[in-house]
Amino acid sequence: SVCLAEQDDLAQATSSKSTKLFHGGLRYLEYYEFRLVREALREREVLLRAMPHISWPMRFVLPLHRQMRPGWLIRLGLFLYDHLGGREILPGTSTLDLTRAPEGRPLKPAFRKAFEYSDCWVQDSRLVALNARDAARRGARVLTRAKVVGARREAGLWQVRVERGGQIEEIAAKVLINAGGPWVGALITDTLGLPSTEGVRLVRGSHIVTRKLYDHDKCYFFQGGDGRIIFAIPYEDDFTLIGTTDQDHQGAPDQAVCTPEEQDYLCAFASEYFARPVTRDDIVWTYSGVRPLYDDGAKSATSATRDYVLSLDEGGGGGDAGDTAGGTGAGTGAPLLNVFGGKITTYRRLAEHALEKLAPFLPQATGPWTARAPLPGGDFAVDGVADLIAGLMRDYPFLTEAWARRLVRTYGTEARAILGAAKTTADLGQDFGASLTEAEVRWLIDHEFARAADDILWRRTKL
Repeated sequence: SVCLAEQDDLAQATSSKSTKLFHGGLRYLEYYEFRLVREALREREVLLRAMPHISWPMRFVLPLHRQMRPGWLIRLGLFLYDHLGGREILPGTSTLDLTRAPEGRPLKPAFRKAFEYSDCWVQDSRLVALNARDAARRGARVLTRAKVVGARREAGLWQVRVERGGQIEEIAAKVLINAGGPWVGALITDTLGLPSTEGVRLVRGSHIVTRKLYDHDKCYFFQGGDGRIIFAIPYEDDFTLIGTTDQDHQGAPDQAVCTPEEQDYLCAFASEYFARPVTRDDIVWTYSGVRPLYDDGAKSATSATRDYVLSLDEGGGGGDAGDTAGGTGAGTGAPLLNVFGGKITTYRRLAEHALEKLAPFLPQATGPWTARAPLPGGDFAVDGVADLIAGLMRDYPFLTEAWARRLVRTYGTEARAILGAAKTTADLGQDFGASLTEAEVRWLIDHEFARAADDILWRRTKL
């Protein structure tokens, strides 16, 4: 039996504030993080098959800059990128003549050549909601707005105190997993009251959303003179998403904002490449998330490891700091597994490795199975989106193409469960605008743990 206690809404913190990509991390090759890149590259296509409604392939255009890394070195990196991960669905790298290709038109004329490679887009907060929903229908108890306020070991079990709606509930558990993200360190020392030599490095990643800067559907990968990179990505049809920064973050993780300095930095960075300068006047919105990286002593936030670290405290005192995947040996006490770091692309593999480490304490557990399990609504072929949209429009003639596309890209095959027997728009209840109806809101409340307007407008949809 499994219980999840989430102190806020699902994905309310870092997981709804990512750059929204399944990617191998091309720039991590520079830091020789080959295991991390290989694992992430392999995962891209596993995840695409599991959630073809909320993730899809995207082509990335990397313009060559004379003052940055040499073209041969980038091409070598892209060769590794194409071959490290056993790619089957995604097309490999190609070369673009920017003087002729439409991808060159938004850029300064000095950029004449680019490499184009593949990664994937994902709706990050929906990924979290659908994982929780899938767990719930398999028997897990999912508690949102439920904060763990204390826990103690007693008679070989954890007694976990959870505050929810002003009430305290105590839950007994054989195993406790601390997947607190930016709060992982505070949970160990403050909430659980345990000594720890391990630290988390909070790194702020800020993004700006601007008016649409170009017309095609590809993403740009820009190199900076400071060794950093940023992406410019088509966003929600009408906008361009630019990010991210890497700044050490001080203060509460849920108080992160994109500072004026970071906005200026991202505008200036993008303006090095785009023919029309990007200014603060173009910005329509900003957001910022805090990455909980394992503190490996790196000098800069950019070079700190993006790999995850799983630290197991078996209950006899002390954890095995610095261990990554694997690990055996059952202790006599109630085990605690602390999760440091992690990338959205490798979330599933992190979970598999976590259960591997806990297997000695959970003798009834079976082996890994999630690689072949679609998330709710994702039980269709990777290339089946167009057919789903056409089928919805045929069976529900009142839907516009944009509405049908949004429903498929949000709910996949479950869009039909929301629409039900409706013959007209009026059959879906109150119309909140932008194609959001009462039927959809009720579905999100009943099936996806939504409790407040922000849960629906920001994290379950982007309306």
